[in-house]
Amino acid sequence: MEKRFVKVPPKIAALALFLALPVPLHAFAEEFAPYGTAKVDMHAMPVTDVVFDVNYEDPQQLNILYNFIRNTQAVTKGKVAVVTHGPELRAFAKENYAKYQGIVDKMAELAQDGVEFKMCSNAMKAAGFRAEDMHGFITVVPAGFPEIAYYQAKGYQYINPIPLPVKDVRYLDQSQLKKQ
Repeated sequence: MEKRFVKVPPKIAALALFLALPVPLHAFAEEFAPYGTAKVDMHAMPVTDVVFDVNYEDPQQLNILYNFIRNTQAVTKGKVAVVTHGPELRAFAKENYAKYQGIVDKMAELAQDGVEFKMCSNAMKAAGFRAEDMHGFITVVPAGFPEIAYYQAKGYQYINPIPLPVKDVRYLDQSQLKKQ
């Protein structure tokens, strides 16, 4: 049998040699990790009741709130209250259902699962709405901030979720985030 040799380009030969070396790849990354590697502490969480302070400029941001609530519920396994007192409240008005149906349906799903939705009467009135203008899973309360304090006095832990999505943030620079 005749042996045949294939001429391998020098760059491919160097790459093959490099990959054959018994040096772990993380050794090359150490120069980019002067502080080491993150620790992992996936500890058990006690049952914790939480109150979300919601004041969003754009009702569409309630889609992000939905995910925040679901992710929080999965870990805390406690009761959840949402106190809404900003421009997002217009999404909960019956007259806007066609425009915000997807969001309202998600919030109603949360309410069916036990999440309490409280709306500041001051903010609602300032926006030109009355209690009868809102969907049935909303409870109108005297004022938003005192309602949050009320829940905190009952042992609920305060959460103020900034409505910024983290999906794909690894690949975006700050100027791109501001455009979203």
